[in-house]
Amino acid sequence: MLDIEGLAVSPADRSLLREPAVGGVILFSRNYESVSQLHDLVAEIRALRSPPLLIAVDHEGGRVQRFREGFSAIPPMRRIGHEYDSDLGEALLLARTAGWLSGSELRAMGIDLSFAPCADLDWGVSEVIGDRAFHKDPEAVGDLAGAFSRGLRSAGMAAIAKHFPGHGAVVADSHEKLPNDRRKYADVLDDMQPYDKLIGNGVVAGVMMSHVVYSDIDPLPAGFSKYWIQTELRSRLGFDGAVFCDDLSMKATESYGSMPKRARLALEAGCDMVLICNDRPAAQSAVTSLNEYSNPLSLVRLVRLHGTGQTLRESLLASEEWLTAAKRFNEWGGRPPLELNA
Repeated sequence: MLDIEGLAVSPADRSLLREPAVGGVILFSRNYESVSQLHDLVAEIRALRSPPLLIAVDHEGGRVQRFREGFSAIPPMRRIGHEYDSDLGEALLLARTAGWLSGSELRAMGIDLSFAPCADLDWGVSEVIGDRAFHKDPEAVGDLAGAFSRGLRSAGMAAIAKHFPGHGAVVADSHEKLPNDRRKYADVLDDMQPYDKLIGNGVVAGVMMSHVVYSDIDPLPAGFSKYWIQTELRSRLGFDGAVFCDDLSMKATESYGSMPKRARLALEAGCDMVLICNDRPAAQSAVTSLNEYSNPLSLVRLVRLHGTGQTLRESLLASEEWLTAAKRFNEWGGRPPLELNA
């Protein structure tokens, strides 16, 4: 899964995205100017291939929401977690509404996937996770991430939980350096509890791995680790959906060789798709090296992730369901955040 530079598909993009090793496109804020422009861009990408490429975006809410103007503002998930402590039913409804509202607006543009929900625990130390996490309690995260995922599914979008087995207990940001989580296996089990619930309830179709080393358990980052993907995620938790390796351009992966080598490490460990963003020469080299690579089972898992039931944007915004959901969020979002004592 690759990125593109601008607001439209360039000739260079067109050539690269038609390569057989490419299976998807992830969009960023730089790819968005207006609703009409995004609609045209998605149509351009869809027209490149048959079957079409997967089109994804990071749209969790809070500070990780790539499209702003013309889209509902989704609050940070931590705010919904605070609601969970005072009104469980309201929090679950808000989480489901957040999933449906963001998913339905993206589906109306033809986008297949949002890399959400964030299922990390809020240990209060992570620079990059922070208020993206619902809660510090695994039970609460499982409940709220499940409700969010059901909202996405009802909008016609698969849920992709991240970052397995858990990114919330390390200070370092894997965009900048390789974090090392030194906890024992028994402690990391807490971080995996939300995934156990999500998988058991059948509400997630994909999982994104973390770029974190859990040094007491395995020397490799989770996205390169057969142990974390095959032994834990596939075997112990019984997950049979698609596994994504997070962006291989992050500095956390630099010491593991060239981009083609990193991509192969992730795929051979059990990832079904790798992301390579913001480094076109590296992306090109990885695509060229993988042009003969094929994993039929991965293709089956990935094809299940295409969005369903696209509704015209005008029809969506006039629907009673959207009007009710938007009103609920506007009213709730206007209230001061609930401050809880430790």
